[in-house]
Amino acid sequence: MIFYFSATGNTLWAAQLLAEATGDRLVNMADKNLPATWNLAENESVGFCFPVHGWRPPLLVRRFINGLRVNNYHDNYVWALCSAGDDIGQTMEYLARDLSARGLELNARFSIIMPESYVGLPFMDVDKPEKELAKKETAKKMISNYAEDIADHRRGVVKTYKGHWPRINSHVLGSAFVKWLVTDKPFHVVENKCIACGTCASVCPVGDIKGGKGLMPEWIHNGQCLTCFNCYHHCPTHAIEYGKRTKNKGQYYFKLR
Repeated sequence: MIFYFSATGNTLWAAQLLAEATGDRLVNMADKNLPATWNLAENESVGFCFPVHGWRPPLLVRRFINGLRVNNYHDNYVWALCSAGDDIGQTMEYLARDLSARGLELNARFSIIMPESYVGLPFMDVDKPEKELAKKETAKKMISNYAEDIADHRRGVVKTYKGHWPRINSHVLGSAFVKWLVTDKPFHVVENKCIACGTCASVCPVGDIKGGKGLMPEWIHNGQCLTCFNCYHHCPTHAIEYGKRTKNKGQYYFKLR
């Protein structure tokens, strides 16, 4: 099986390609109706696909793994793929420790670079269309290569791009990211742009937006926000802003062009 989490769609696309290549079933980690315990078939592999948030696995993924219960695990093959706009730091080291605490060993690690979607800092914006397309084309080739490793249950594989300062990025900047930037407080609606379509509420993976067709959206502040910017990117009229940090910035969610 492949456990996945995706906000703007980059990771879902990758997970779908891998599921098609391996025949594994997809399970959305954001689904609140998932069972508490999973039973593995003999020799069944377990995959994890997710985006990188602040050079770490997203909080939703870490919470999911913290509550994960797996029966019939007998050194089954466990792999993970993460997507990022650039480097991943020590994301996989964090994941490996979280899995180890649940009695699972991470056997193979993969990463792909996908179009940028994080716009929560002044100097960060979405990629230009040419760069976006180039990233997708390169990632598709890499996923095809990774699928062979996964299908053959190759262990000890590390095909990731950590960047130049992985420890600083994940431990120092990652801590600051979680402490100060993972918050829904700056989100707001520009009322004269909002058409009350309900899209933002429907795409929020953690149910943090109260709204629907004909309703002006409101953030519930339920403590679950990931600052994944799914609401921002999917708004058809660009009516959602994150403080002043997203003013005049672009939007992105995965589409095959």
